[in-house]
Amino acid sequence: MKFGIVVFPGTWSDGDCYYAIHNVLGYEAGYIWHKETDLSDYDCLVLPGGFSYGDYLRAGAIARFSRVMVSVERFAQNGGLVVGICNGFQILCEAGLLPGVLLPNDHLQYRCQGTYLRAENNAVPFTSRCSTGQVLKVPISHYEGNYFAEDAVLREMEANGQIIFRYCSPHGEVTEKFNPNGSLHNIAGIINNGGNVMGMMPHPERVCEALLGGDDGNLIWESINDYLHGRTE
Repeated sequence: MKFGIVVFPGTWSDGDCYYAIHNVLGYEAGYIWHKETDLSDYDCLVLPGGFSYGDYLRAGAIARFSRVMVSVERFAQNGGLVVGICNGFQILCEAGLLPGVLLPNDHLQYRCQGTYLRAENNAVPFTSRCSTGQVLKVPISHYEGNYFAEDAVLREMEANGQIIFRYCSPHGEVTEKFNPNGSLHNIAGIINNGGNVMGMMPHPERVCEALLGGDDGNLIWESINDYLHGRTE
């Protein structure tokens, strides 16, 4: 099983993702430059955080047209697992692989801080190591993390179990007080209708060791690894 970490000009969390996935957990991983088109060696693609193309026009708007994204879209359409973190989440929304859009934070401030996430659905490849309602501590680092979608889209997502993480209190209370950016329904992470594409604003790669303040982020990579191994058995 091999993770592919997509690198755009301006990406800066690629090294952190590689460290968490390969150095800490021991899974095979490699970097994918934005001009590459052959993704056949990979089982899961990761679009990391950063400021792809300087976030000009809109966060993720230019990266969406990178050559590699044609292959990423085809990979996802064929059922491959894709994870977008922070800027990666924004790119996936711009590409139409996930519903909705990420707007500027409602307080118009860049926020880099710890947050708590409540796992809402553990019946998908990205969260099977979590229990429903489990609280994870995962940091954010963004200016445009305010998730928005039309009411009809949100109702459909709720009904389909596509909301997999919500910002919450340390005890799992989902209230406005613990929403760091104004996201509708306290949304911190979602999946597509097919269940194989995930986007989340918090950074799981930054909590992979106790030395870094916790290892809750590893639950996501371990869940993916479990799914990939199960699929080949």
